[in-house]
Amino acid sequence: MTRYAFDADRSALVAIWATGRGDVARTVAALPPQVTTDQATDLASNLTTLSRFQWRTYTHPASAVGDPDVPNSEAWRRAEERRNFKEVEAGLRTPNLPTDEGLLVSYSGVIESAHCVGRTLHEIDDDTLRDTVVAEVGTEQEAIESAERGDLSGRARQAVELSRPDVSPAQVHAADTLLRADPLGTIELFTELDPASASVAAAHWLYAAAEVAGEVASVPTTDVVTEADDIEALQVETPTLVLERLTAGETPTDVVVDLIAEAMAVHEGRVPAPWSLVARVADIEAQAHKFGVDADTRDAMLAGFRISHLDPARPALDLLEDLLDGIRGCLLLYTAHTDAIEPEAQFAADVRLEADADPEDLL
Repeated sequence: MTRYAFDADRSALVAIWATGRGDVARTVAALPPQVTTDQATDLASNLTTLSRFQWRTYTHPASAVGDPDVPNSEAWRRAEERRNFKEVEAGLRTPNLPTDEGLLVSYSGVIESAHCVGRTLHEIDDDTLRDTVVAEVGTEQEAIESAERGDLSGRARQAVELSRPDVSPAQVHAADTLLRADPLGTIELFTELDPASASVAAAHWLYAAAEVAGEVASVPTTDVVTEADDIEALQVETPTLVLERLTAGETPTDVVVDLIAEAMAVHEGRVPAPWSLVARVADIEAQAHKFGVDADTRDAMLAGFRISHLDPARPALDLLEDLLDGIRGCLLLYTAHTDAIEPEAQFAADVRLEADADPEDLL
């Protein structure tokens, strides 16, 4: 989301957003002389909150939770919140104001945060500033719409640091092109693309790399990253889980979306698939009993248990990093078992052939 700040030295309102390579900022408006520090910071805070609710419609799309045409369903509520973008300008220009009977508050985060901005603008009472803020919010909404289309240029670039349990086919194919050029990945995967979509392409290329390395090292595809971890420390758990699910016949999209959705649920304080978690804990207990470990070892096994396989604060980026680390592990194992004069170049060539053998598996 875009964050807004009050630059006290210049008495200006500033917008700040991430790009994957660091944050950028632009001046939104020079504030009128009558604006107090409290009013300026309130305006910045309320605009940040509005941006957060608006970008939440991007990270929590209706398509991820079912049919938006089913009344009062979660998908319907998300779709309704997205439609509330058209109500924002009215909230900025003519906000609900306190009366003797109290203050009318909307259940919609988008609408209510727009009214909060509007009430601050009403208190400041400057038509030029109001018009400028309305235009600024319009620019923010256009950035979200652009990100939804898979175009991450301009301010929409901040989507590269957001997690979304949905993917853009155009972005997946763009990531596939980058990985074909360099199967180990490049910085552009993190700075130009939606990380969920990039992870779908990375999962496809990880599978191809594991097939190649596994054949050379006479190791099952699902064990490649574990074997490579004996050569150099790697992220093992998540790449191996992805390989297991792909080998079982799941698509890269299904695996990536499921893992990201799981982590996002945990980040929101919910427990995804609780009975599955109970079964996983029971399995740890069974393993401890089977091997007769002492109490301290059992406690350590349970302490290492994670509700989410990914970092709930940044699941899509965490997944992308782990998948690329898995591909690097495939190269390590390949190099250890090949007589190629230029093993990295040969590895890349072999992985391209393997990845292109099943292009329909990309999504």
